[in-house]
Amino acid sequence: MDCTFVTDLGKFNYRVGAIIKDGSRVLMAKNPEEKREFYYSVGGRVHFGESLEDAVLREVKEETNVECEIDRIACLHENFFTDDDGIPFHEISVFFFIKPCEALRNIKNGHNTEGGPGYEYLEWIDLDNCQGKTIYPDFYTTEDLDTLTAGHFVTKE
Repeated sequence: MDCTFVTDLGKFNYRVGAIIKDGSRVLMAKNPEEKREFYYSVGGRVHFGESLEDAVLREVKEETNVECEIDRIACLHENFFTDDDGIPFHEISVFFFIKPCEALRNIKNGHNTEGGPGYEYLEWIDLDNCQGKTIYPDFYTTEDLDTLTAGHFVTKE
């Protein structure tokens, strides 16, 4: 069971995110069904009773089909936003750097996640040349990921 719940005021999510880097490239997910075009981190909701580390490793495996290892914790991201349906969200995500490995580096753009074709796919985004692309969370493009250590970011839309 995912750690998410609905209240009279909106929806709460408890999530993990994986920062998967290869040089200046990061592996991001995209859902072609979304009304707005944007890229977002590999990751997802934490299951009840699941550790953060287990959750991020599970999510990476589900989305990439690659068993991997955690390098270190990256940051905590508090996100307050309203979705396209007008529902306010309060989201807490913990991000981890994933150790680079050849299997992750070899993922091709367009790789479908476990949802299958048309649901969600992965794409390598070059952070040195990503003008015109919307990437969430913002810290992917506003911070130096090579030096990021235990940061805390708050996004309020």
